[in-house]
Parts: sequence; structure tokens; C-alpha cells
Amino acid sequence: MRKIVVDTNIIFSCLLNSQGTIGDIIFNSDTAFEFYSNQYMRFEIRSHWDKLKKISKLTDLELDTAYEKMLTKFTFINEELIPQTDWEKAEKLMKNIDLDDTDFVALSRHLKGSLWTGDKHLYAGLKAKRFRSVYNTQDMLKLRNRLTK
Repeated sequence: MRKIVVDTNIIFSCLLNSQGTIGDIIFNSDTAFEFYSNQYMRFEIRSHWDKLKKISKLTDLELDTAYEKMLTKFTFINEELIPQTDWEKAEKLMKNIDLDDTDFVALSRHLKGSLWTGDKHLYAGLKAKRFRSVYNTQDMLKLRNRLTK
């Protein structure tokens, strides 16, 4: 089972359209992936709740139901549990890419997992620095197909 750290834009995309490709990967990959994110993500989702509601055109109840359903597929890790060495290596790697995403890279390193992002700049920046454990959604589909054969 592969450990996959999921960043903000993937989680938001799943909430906005759980029937799309991202939702399919999250809800139908139990034999291939274990999904993780940082604890702060839960706060971040709630702080953007009104925006998510507006974009999705879902009611509070519908969005809350989608959120609760999605939470069953994730393990959230407190950032304080990540060793300082993983933070330092992630910070160095994220320099000149986007320091706001350092926590996802640090968590990926800590779990010895991979990072799934929809952020093209982050994906390209990490690939350019030879960080092999970063995937976009198309990569995730290919990986799931390979792992479930």
C-alpha cells in the first residue's frame, strides 16, 4: 500500500466534485493507497467553507456530508510530529518553489510516502529538483492501474 500525502488543491477539488477523477481516486483506491494530509488542512477547509459552498453550489448539509465522507479516507497527521530534519530538508527543497507547501513535502518525507498535487508550479518545481515522489492526478491514475493489476 502506497502512502500518499494529499495537498490542499486536491482535497478542495474532491469536495467540489466528488464524482470526478480526483473523487474516483480517493474513494476507489483502498487496495492501492493510504491517504494522508496535515492536521492544519482541517482548519484550512473550514476557513474556506463559504467559498467552497459558493463554488460548488452545494448546501451546507451537502457540503458537510461530502466533507465527512472524504474524511473517512484520510489520516491527518499533526505537523509537530514531523522531525526537524524532515522540515529542514523540505524547506531546502521548497526554496524558490513555494514555501507554503513545505509542510506537505515534510510530511511526505516523514512518512516515506509520495505527494499528490494539482499545483502545476509545485509539481514542475519538485520534478526539476529531482524529487521523484511527486504525482499529479494523471500520474495517480497510472500508478493505481499499475498497483491494482
